[in-house]
Amino acid sequence: MRHLIAAIDLGTTKVVCAVGEKTPAGIKIIAHSQAPSKGVLRGEVINIQHVLDSMLPVVNEVENAIGHKINEVFVGIAGQNIRCATNASQTTRRQPEELITQEEIDTITSDMYGTFVQNGEKVLHVIPQSYNIDDFMGITEPVGMIGQQINANFKLFIGKSNSAQFSNNVISRAGLKLRELVLEPLASAKAVLSEDECEVGVAMLDIGGGTSDLLIIQDNIIRHAAVIPFGGNSVTEDIRMGCGISSKHAEQLKVQYGSCFSASAPKNTIVIPGIGGRESREISFKVLANIIEARMAEIFEAVDFEIEKSGYKNLLQAGLVITGGSAQMLNICQLASTVTGLEARVAYPDESIVSDSISEVYSPAQATAVGLVLKGFEKMAREKTVYNTATPIKYDIFADSQQEEELETVEVAENEKKEKESEKVQKVSFWERLKGSLNTDKMFNPDNQA
Repeated sequence: MRHLIAAIDLGTTKVVCAVGEKTPAGIKIIAHSQAPSKGVLRGEVINIQHVLDSMLPVVNEVENAIGHKINEVFVGIAGQNIRCATNASQTTRRQPEELITQEEIDTITSDMYGTFVQNGEKVLHVIPQSYNIDDFMGITEPVGMIGQQINANFKLFIGKSNSAQFSNNVISRAGLKLRELVLEPLASAKAVLSEDECEVGVAMLDIGGGTSDLLIIQDNIIRHAAVIPFGGNSVTEDIRMGCGISSKHAEQLKVQYGSCFSASAPKNTIVIPGIGGRESREISFKVLANIIEARMAEIFEAVDFEIEKSGYKNLLQAGLVITGGSAQMLNICQLASTVTGLEARVAYPDESIVSDSISEVYSPAQATAVGLVLKGFEKMAREKTVYNTATPIKYDIFADSQQEEELETVEVAENEKKEKESEKVQKVSFWERLKGSLNTDKMFNPDNQA
């Protein structure tokens, strides 16, 4: 039995479906497909039918590639309305001399999903920060200790309840089972951050199409998260407005010639095609870079504010890690370091994961999809079970069924042909008998009339 995990990333600009397989050599991505997204705005599903129209062909292509029918999926969730909050709980144990078990800790964590939040919101993720066991403070691994009081501190990721419900509706209407909704920044971090970075402290920024997700990790614990309501589409829109061109041409300019640092831009010019038969125009690389730099600087200023707000800026020894589709613009690390004061790098999915995988997934734009697959295997290992993610497509049965249908069609046609020939023979013999029973010579001979 193959151990497969399927994941779907419902992004603002693209819908991605990826399937990973656990092999003796490790986890590898064996199938991947994507298509332009419709019906998603700033990371949230707003039109279920449009999302289905984008998603179903992608899922079908992946199924055909792996020869398996996908049954259940891990799905990413994001959106500008996701926020981070701090909460705590206190538990008094009835048997303080007994060792604290993992089941106890899991129960305490699960109870936090019932935390009271604002109307229209729900707790999406609960991340333990530390535990106080009686007089022992700041414990990160309480299992195996003894004590009477367990005081636990948590970070809660809270989002709109209808956003989660809409994502669930899309998956169910596609005939799939939603195994788990995973926060997209958590998935991206799983794909691009190293263990050392998570230990010494790192800020990860995933620049998507509609929003940019920030995650701060220190000592292997998620300390803060925030959503910046600007992304790659904001840059494209600025280029469209500033240059007076279509969104399609603006996106092409951003991808092919975009630079985040105007001081490093060449003095050459770019020819912009005219609209509606009008003459083409020229724009300098420096003007284009100025437009991009202004918006990207705004994003990094918001990132710097959130990092300062978290209180961990001086503890981020690994600096800032940038991923996502817009992370590949020229000089983005230079601008990020200038604004935030942190050393920055562009991150790709972990090479140890994608080395034996299909080449399409080795890109910052695929970090979330790869991370969702990894999160799925992590959850499967933690629960010590094997999910019914996919079942083999029995093409031979389909072929036999098709052959039977073709034979039945031929047989029906032959029977209809025989019936028509039989009816024709019966009609001919009827008229011959009728003709034989009538003597025309007698009927029209006057001598035979009485």
